[in-house]
Amino acid sequence: MTLTVIADNLKSNQKKVILVYAFNATGKTRLSVAYKDATKVNGKHSGVYYNAFSEDLFVWNNDDENRGANIHLKVMQSSLSQFHALLNEDKISEKMRAYKPKFEFKFKMHKNTENGIESISFYIPNPDLDAPRTFIKISRGEERIFVWCFFLALFEVEGWADKQSSHFFIDDPVSSLDDHNIFVTASTIYELIKTHFERRKIIVTTHHIGLFYLLKDWLSDISDKKIQACILQNDGAAISLRNDGQEVMLYHLRLLQILMKARQTNDLRAFHLVLLRQLLENISSFLGKPNFSYALDRIGIQNPNDVADMVNALSHKKIFHYESDRIQDASKEMAENILDRIQSTYHFDLKLAET
Repeated sequence: MTLTVIADNLKSNQKKVILVYAFNATGKTRLSVAYKDATKVNGKHSGVYYNAFSEDLFVWNNDDENRGANIHLKVMQSSLSQFHALLNEDKISEKMRAYKPKFEFKFKMHKNTENGIESISFYIPNPDLDAPRTFIKISRGEERIFVWCFFLALFEVEGWADKQSSHFFIDDPVSSLDDHNIFVTASTIYELIKTHFERRKIIVTTHHIGLFYLLKDWLSDISDKKIQACILQNDGAAISLRNDGQEVMLYHLRLLQILMKARQTNDLRAFHLVLLRQLLENISSFLGKPNFSYALDRIGIQNPNDVADMVNALSHKKIFHYESDRIQDASKEMAENILDRIQSTYHFDLKLAET
């Protein structure tokens, strides 16, 4: 099967929300391009996209000749430039608020406003409003967050997404982000889906298994007739798109690998409790039981029903970004105990989960 065939299949798929997980270098971005080509109407785009090409519109000018005094992010000209005049700093800052950025920014517009934004300068706010601004280069992760929020604001600009209204295709907006910011990004995608899925198709691809399962879990209240979760695979000889359920064993090993790494590095966070519940559900399902308290009982956890209730309560929060992503010592101890008992009971070979 080719990406063109897969894109055609996605086009004819009647589901309103399609989540796609794939390891890096499988072809997610190329699939977004193939889908764009497959859905053109009279040579024009019918939907809107966020992918690597969106990020490529932003290029750093390090101003080396002036030792970085005027360092800025240059915005390349594109078909979207005509909509920039309808954006402003406040609209993007509103989208970024959940990420709690430590920087502020300002636009420099082209003299001809139809050419849009020329560049964006970033700086650390100074309580002394009369002090000159010192412009900075933000980190790669901060840049990804900014660009994602830029497009979230652009989606709402009149004349673009409301005209190309067939679909959203969102390709992996979480590269270079830490777990907490991935969680926040998952929340923004969830809100985007809930707002728009009744009126347009939404496709989300990602290499991050946590983002994939978070969205799948949060969107469980949408009818199965409207949502589908898939795995994009490329074995070197052929590429295919399969329903998520066909790869349960592989992905519960991958979940365990992620969790054990966090446990070994003493970095278990609120985000990982969601993955822990998914892991327990997968194990219980494999053992033929619907409730993951069964898996807890099998690995020797005392009062498994009570512990299952605790895991459920801790992992169903959808607004961790309003709280600390660090978990309490008691919750951390509970999670570590569960992980150690899973591995000591089943002796999973985590090398099988390597990407």
